[in-house]
Amino acid sequence: MAPPRRKVLATAEETLTPPDELQQGQHIARVSKATGNNLYVVELPSKDTVLVELPSRFRSRIWMKRNSYVVVDMNALEDRDNKLAGEIVNIVRDEKAWRKAPFWPKEFIKQSTVIASDSEDEEESKVGQMPPSDDSDA
Repeated sequence: MAPPRRKVLATAEETLTPPDELQQGQHIARVSKATGNNLYVVELPSKDTVLVELPSRFRSRIWMKRNSYVVVDMNALEDRDNKLAGEIVNIVRDEKAWRKAPFWPKEFIKQSTVIASDSEDEEESKVGQMPPSDDSDA
């Protein structure tokens, strides 16, 4: 049975706005891959990769894809003796608003992709174009 719509909407609304500040032990991390059973490998700003758990309030409500951002609480699971380094406490959905926050790590700054092209040296790509018609030669 699906969760009630009000719970889904409340969870979605909660993830849209960034908090004023992060708690002690919380870090913004980039999702590297999903390993199954609500476990994810995330990359911290220090380039360390850790295994974290997605809590039940987000399961089947909000989907994450690779290279999306989450807030990880590293202190949440210290009393457990296992491979998990932390727990996801929030999911960054409105990335533009989150990037304006003062706690956004400098390591995750969006890099603009500028492609320099010399049109004299390279031929135009013909991928996705229609073949030339025979009528244009006559």
